[in-house]
Amino acid sequence: MANITAGLVKELRERTGLGMMECKKALVASEGDIEVAIDNLRKDSGLKAAKKAGRTAAEGIVLIRVSDDATSAMAIEINSETDFVARDDNFLNFANKVADVAFKTKQSDIAALMSGDLEAEREALVQKIGENISVRRAEFLGSSDSLVAGYTHGDRIAVLVELKGGNPELGRDVAMHVAAINPQYVNADQVPAEVLEREKEVVKAQSEGSGKPAEIIEKMVVGRIKKFLAEISLVEQPFVKDPDTKVGALVEAADAEVLGFTRIEVGEGIEKEEVDFAKEVAEAAGLSS
Repeated sequence: MANITAGLVKELRERTGLGMMECKKALVASEGDIEVAIDNLRKDSGLKAAKKAGRTAAEGIVLIRVSDDATSAMAIEINSETDFVARDDNFLNFANKVADVAFKTKQSDIAALMSGDLEAEREALVQKIGENISVRRAEFLGSSDSLVAGYTHGDRIAVLVELKGGNPELGRDVAMHVAAINPQYVNADQVPAEVLEREKEVVKAQSEGSGKPAEIIEKMVVGRIKKFLAEISLVEQPFVKDPDTKVGALVEAADAEVLGFTRIEVGEGIEKEEVDFAKEVAEAAGLSS
């Protein structure tokens, strides 16, 4: 019988996330061969999915769906661990199916969307591909009284824009601008009071350090806040395809109004694990200090 050391059990636990007794049992069955033990444990249907669920899925794709009458649209983000898997046909087929179901049902609640068959398909895909797959978010825009247009920059950025009036070409142009410049709000009136106050405090502190008189500082604060609002407001930004024209003026010229927009980018806001591959290789080779 092979000598099953505590260190061997510890390593198997770290690599599988399973309990000590289960790992020890697997090592006994494999006569101390950790790779055979892992292979045997992986034959347990739940092991791979359970282990992979703890990994960061910050790659993937975004997809949009727009109704034929341009009154409603859906944008959705589906993630994988690596860009390689995000190009896999199995992943893409699953992602497109999820997008179709989300749009058909107008379901933006991910838990509700994935309940039932879609979640079972996701788990099966995790087993097949060997990476964590997650449906992160879905955004819906539209009403019978509005016009909705969409734009995707590759498969990394998706934008939906809702207009009152206008036409699909205008909507796509505005969506393209949102993809490129990433405004935070439609106009200055939408900026939350707490965001504005926080910026005022920062600007005021910076201005007071200039040593200028109080009345000059007040003018400086007003001017910089006005600039701040223009930079984050869609209608105040220079149009990306014609910097001499503001987006608001472009829309007004078409007798239209921007009602809202949504922009999603693959992996934004997800803290990615930084991996030192050189260190990993060195440790695996027993070269680390």
